[in-house]
Amino acid sequence: MRVGGELPPLEIPVTRTLIVAGAIASRDYQDVHHDTSLAREKGSPDIFMNILTTNGLVGRYITDRLGPHAVLRKVAIRLGAPNYPGDTMTLTGTVTALDGDTAEIRVVGANGIGQHVTGTVTVTLAQEGAA
Repeated sequence: MRVGGELPPLEIPVTRTLIVAGAIASRDYQDVHHDTSLAREKGSPDIFMNILTTNGLVGRYITDRLGPHAVLRKVAIRLGAPNYPGDTMTLTGTVTALDGDTAEIRVVGANGIGQHVTGTVTVTLAQEGAA
């Protein structure tokens, strides 16, 4: 790993099931995450993904790319364009800093209407057999 290095992208199909399951798993029962009619009444064209699901997907992206010894230390994200059903979010990452066994990675998740999420993840790459 080196500063400026890029992680392979991850494409995530944004399905209704993913949106609703993520909201339920994070105990976010806001109707805009599961009820199309009520989401439309509130001005959205459809249900949309909640921030906790996005946060989990960003964490998954980093650990999937860096392996089982990667330990997330900090995830700081900001949402932009909503993730609606039927779209695909593509996560990409660029290493922005290295300090010993700790890396900072800039993450962007884009969909068909723009950047859904931007942020940074701080991760420690633990040695095999170490906790």
